Amino acid sequence: DAQSERQTSIYFPPFYSSPTGYRMRTGLYVNGDGNARRTHMSLFFVLMRGSNDPILKFPFTYKVTFCMYDQTPAQRRITDSFRPDIRSNSFPRLRSDMNIASGIPKFFPLTVIQQEGNPYVRDDTMFIKVMVDFDDIPKTLLPYALSLNPGLPTHV
Repeated sequence: DAQSERQTSIYFPPFYSSPTGYRMRTGLYVNGDGNARRTHMSLFFVLMRGSNDPILKFPFTYKVTFCMYDQTPAQRRITDSFRPDIRSNSFPRLRSDMNIASGIPKFFPLTVIQQEGNPYVRDDTMFIKVMVDFDDIPKTLLPYALSLNPGLPTHV
């Protein structure tokens, strides 16, 4: 369907980065998007309005990494990352159900995917992981975060 352009993109169901985290989803353009059309597979990240937004930091500034897994014993991986451009309309506090997608248009060359027996597609299935690096929180915030009252009784 992607090559015939009957279905240009696949957007996966929304998920939360943690029980109290950001709501997000990923999009895959198997036949590429924009200047990567017909040359690369494109992957995108979308922030969505979530129930935790009032307590989260915006604009969203965390590094996003995509990883596509080799399904053979060699277990090679293709990874690529991006850091949000906080001036774009993709990462501010949400004013609608979802922000504009942002990501990696040239994630993976189609010539590799189209090869017979490529290690990344087995039985019409690919495994792609999205990771958000929350470890880049400034260390100066850690003492403050740890000092916050979690609302527990003082006699516990």
